[in-house]
Amino acid sequence: MPVRSSRMDASDSLTPLLIHHADVLVTIDPVRRELRDAGLLSIDGRIEAVGSDAELEVALAAARASGRIGTRLRRIDARGCVVMPGLINTHHHMYQSLTRAVPAAQDADLFGWLKTLYPIWARYTPEMFVTAAEVSIAELLRSGCTTSSDHQYLFPNGARLDDTIEAARRLGIRFHACRGAMSVGESAGGLPPDSVVEDEDAILADCERVVDRWHDASPGAMTRVALAPCSPFSVSPRLMRETATLARRLGVRLHTHLAENDDDVAYSRERFGMTPAEYAESVGWLGDDVWHAHCVKLDAPGVARFSATRTGISHCPCSNMRLASGIAPTPAWRAAGLRVGLGVDGSASNDGADLLGEARQAMLLARVSYGPAALRARDALEMATLGGAAVLGRDDIGALEPGRSADLAVFDISGLEHAGMHDPVAGLLFATPVRARFTIVGGRVLVDEGRLASVDVRDLARRQKAAVALLAAG
Repeated sequence: MPVRSSRMDASDSLTPLLIHHADVLVTIDPVRRELRDAGLLSIDGRIEAVGSDAELEVALAAARASGRIGTRLRRIDARGCVVMPGLINTHHHMYQSLTRAVPAAQDADLFGWLKTLYPIWARYTPEMFVTAAEVSIAELLRSGCTTSSDHQYLFPNGARLDDTIEAARRLGIRFHACRGAMSVGESAGGLPPDSVVEDEDAILADCERVVDRWHDASPGAMTRVALAPCSPFSVSPRLMRETATLARRLGVRLHTHLAENDDDVAYSRERFGMTPAEYAESVGWLGDDVWHAHCVKLDAPGVARFSATRTGISHCPCSNMRLASGIAPTPAWRAAGLRVGLGVDGSASNDGADLLGEARQAMLLARVSYGPAALRARDALEMATLGGAAVLGRDDIGALEPGRSADLAVFDISGLEHAGMHDPVAGLLFATPVRARFTIVGGRVLVDEGRLASVDVRDLARRQKAAVALLAAG
């Protein structure tokens, strides 16, 4: 299969970047160093050096002597800031940012919420998917997120996954596009209306097309594709099996929802005679190339099977609370050695895309049921960075160390929100989450002094409001 490179070529040169004088630089490297009055040097989108300002000047001089850096260099003074790896979002439905706080869905559980919103989503145009994606990506970038997955499983009125991918490339975020699908409508015992399901052979054919067109398996890739039938209650076992076979032939990852709430578990038992984890295993959906969203109701044998097979989980605490799905047993997952990342989930079940806020909620929610030390602030930050990288199958992001992509977030802690803070790293979550001062992806500054560099926010808001008005008018 030919690989379509999604990285910038050599003609698109990057200005080398020096971040210096950070109050704290959080590496999340193998020894979890936190460096004071430190920074990093980025050349050609990769981290060249991490360390004290004196060490960085030595690295800078060596790079100049070797001809790797010319006269161009951008310096960012990070005094009063915490610098950390860019946050990684492992589960999202970006298209939902046009259906926030729909009155009839505000107080519903998962199944009722879906049934209310399916008819609205069926009216989307391709342009609406683009606008919704740009809104979500802009929000994520401002929260310090540098990599995001997106699970799109509806394609009404000529919409294609390509539309969302192209939006992500324009805005500059590192992107894992999940080609979702629904094939079992209400008439066949599924949850979605028949009007929004697709033919299974057509789904598989488009999955292969999208992978061939967009997936880049190389290190530093900006665009990757995963195959992602929506859920056990909206696709057939045949599609689950054949998608798993196709993904492994093409060398891409697999993603779906699993064990999200009690109704989800009851459906699996009634329809398949198995728990969600047993069903996933029966159709080939366990393994180190698979990650499942939610898993709130994953039972102890399921946790053991996930651990043994290195299957990943995207933990979505805000959505789980919003839809009253339950409190995920994150301490048990961590004790079992599971790979766990964080996801903001849909912008109509959260109803936002603030990944630093999501990490805060993960920390707090774990403590409600499991005690005040169940999830430390640094544990939650690690879920949002290195944990997310592991879930997405990447070893080139998630930490600040030489050789990795220069994906990082700079948070200003000099304001009132952090006044009196004794531990600035933990304070990112214990205090009110703040927007990123800088968000940098592959050495490119996408949020610059708090302002988005890749999109006109006022124009985007205008387009979002117009789309919402059309949807509300039916």
